[in-house]
Amino acid sequence: MDKKDIKAIIAGMTLEEKASMTSGKDFWQTRDIARHGIPSIFLSDGPHGVRKQAAAADHLGLNASIKATCFPTSATTANSWDTPLAEVVGTALGTEAANQAVSVLLGPGVNIKRNPRCGRNFEYYSEDPYLAGKMCASYIRGIQSAGVAACVKHYAVNNQEERRMVIDAVVDERTLREIYLTAFEMAVKDGGVKALMSSYNRVNGEYANENSHLLRKILRGEWGYKGVVVTDWGGNDDRVAALKCGDDLEMPGNGGDTNRDIAAAVKSGLLDESVLDETLERLLSLISDSGAALNGSGGGFDIEKHHRIAQNAAEAGIVLLKNDDETLPIRTGTRVAVIGDFARESRYQGAGSSIVNPTKLDNALGNIGKYDFRNIGYAPGYKRYGGKSQKLIDEAVELTASAELILVYVGLDENTETEGLDRPDIRLPQNQLDLLAALKATGKRIAAVLSCGSVVETDWVDGVDALVYAGLGGQAVPKAVLDVLTGANNPCGKLSETYPISYNDCPSASNFPGGAATVEYRESIFTGYRYYDTANIPVRFPFVCIAVKK
Repeated sequence: MDKKDIKAIIAGMTLEEKASMTSGKDFWQTRDIARHGIPSIFLSDGPHGVRKQAAAADHLGLNASIKATCFPTSATTANSWDTPLAEVVGTALGTEAANQAVSVLLGPGVNIKRNPRCGRNFEYYSEDPYLAGKMCASYIRGIQSAGVAACVKHYAVNNQEERRMVIDAVVDERTLREIYLTAFEMAVKDGGVKALMSSYNRVNGEYANENSHLLRKILRGEWGYKGVVVTDWGGNDDRVAALKCGDDLEMPGNGGDTNRDIAAAVKSGLLDESVLDETLERLLSLISDSGAALNGSGGGFDIEKHHRIAQNAAEAGIVLLKNDDETLPIRTGTRVAVIGDFARESRYQGAGSSIVNPTKLDNALGNIGKYDFRNIGYAPGYKRYGGKSQKLIDEAVELTASAELILVYVGLDENTETEGLDRPDIRLPQNQLDLLAALKATGKRIAAVLSCGSVVETDWVDGVDALVYAGLGGQAVPKAVLDVLTGANNPCGKLSETYPISYNDCPSASNFPGGAATVEYRESIFTGYRYYDTANIPVRFPFVCIAVKK
C-alpha cells in the first residue's frame, strides 16, 4: 500500500468499511480489506522480547509464544543508565519482530514507579520521569529502525494492577504533567513513537481512552502527536466517545459490535465522518510505515549475537549494593558453597503479557564450572514458591562447613511479580529470610545475589558481606552475574529507584492502592527520591546508588 494513495483509498471506502478498520480483525491483527489493497498487520507484546502467539492467543502469557531473545526487563536495563545500549537492545527487538512478521511491538512501558508494590514495576524504567523518558526514547529509535512500530504504554497514570480496569486515578495537573506525562512526551518528541496504548484506568473521572484532556488537548494538541492510539486489550467502554477523543484502534476484535455503533453515530450526526477519516489516515499510515514486517522480511536474526546483546545488557544493569572487606571479586581457588533455588533455575523475567519464550536460557549451576573458584556443592536452601522447610535450611548450613564463602541466591518468585496483581508487601519470602539468618549464624562470609524486578526491604543486609542486585536480567543473566562476581566484568549499574528502609517510609504507602473507586495521588510530585530528599527521610539504598568501598 503506497502511503501517497491513502486519501484516495479512504475516499473510495464505504462508511461500514471505514468503521470496520477501527477494531481488530482478531486478537492480534488489524482488519484487512482486499478490494482496497489494505493488508492486516500483527501487533505483539514485546517490552523486553517478542511474544508472538501463533495460536491460542491470550493477553496474560498463559500460552507459549514463538521463541525469541529474552532481554533484561526495562527495570534492569534502566539501572545501566546507558541510552546507546538501550538503542542497541531496541534494534535487536525490532529485528526479531520484523523477522516474525510483527508490525507493532507493544512496548516499551514508561509508567512511573509510584509505589514499590505495583506488580508490574519490572516492566517500567524508573521513579524518575526524565530517566524513564531518555531510556524509552532510545528503545523506540532502535525498534523503529528495523521498520517496526513501537507502541509506548500505558497512557496514562497507570501505576497499579489492583482494580486497574476501573480505578480512578485522581491527580493534580502539575503532578500529572511533571511526573506522569513527561516520559510519554519524550517518547513522542524524542523517540518519534508511531503508536501509543491507552490505559484501562480512569484519570480524574474519565477513562483514559475517552479522556479529551489527555488525548486531544495534550497528546495531539500540545505535543503534536500524529501516530495511532490503540486501546489496551479489552480497554474499551464507549467506542464513539473514544474515537472523538482520538483513540483510533480498539483491540482485540469485537465481532463488529462497536463498528456498527460508529457507523450509526455517523448516520445520526452524532459523529462527524471527518473524525473517522482522520482516524483512517493514521491507521493506514501506520500500516504503510510498518510494511517491512508484513511478510516476515526481517531476514532472520543471529541467535548467538542477540544472546550476547542480552548478556551485555544484563551486565550493564547489575548493581553492586554492598561489598565489605573486598569480599568480591571471588578469588581463584576460594571454596564456595552455592545455595538457593534461583541458582538452579534462574529468575530472569516477570510474568503476564510480557513473558518471553527464550531462545536459550543460562543458569548459574551450569556455568560455575567455567570459573576458577572451587564449588564445593549446591543446596536449594528454600522452596521456590514459599513454605517452610527446616530440612532444606539444615542441608544448606551443613554444606557450608568447609566453605570459605557462601554464595546465596535470593529474590522474588514468578508468582509475586506479575501483571494483574500487586504485591501484598515488599519483603522477601519468610523462608528465604530464615535461610539468611541461619547462614549468618555460621560466621562464614556471605555474598548474596538478589533477583527481582522491583524494590524489596533489605533489613537483612547487615547479615551479608556483599550484595549484588541482578534485577530480572533476561536469558543470559546467570553468566552475567558470575562474570561480575569473579571480576571478569565491573558492576557499573546504578539504581534507577530508591530502596526505602521500610515500606511505610514510601510517600504513597497510605494511599496505595486507594479505595474502592479511586486512588488519590496525595503525595503530589514527591515520588521516590524527591520525597526522601525533601523530607530528609533516610533510605537503605538511594537513587543512583553504587556501593562505596568499606
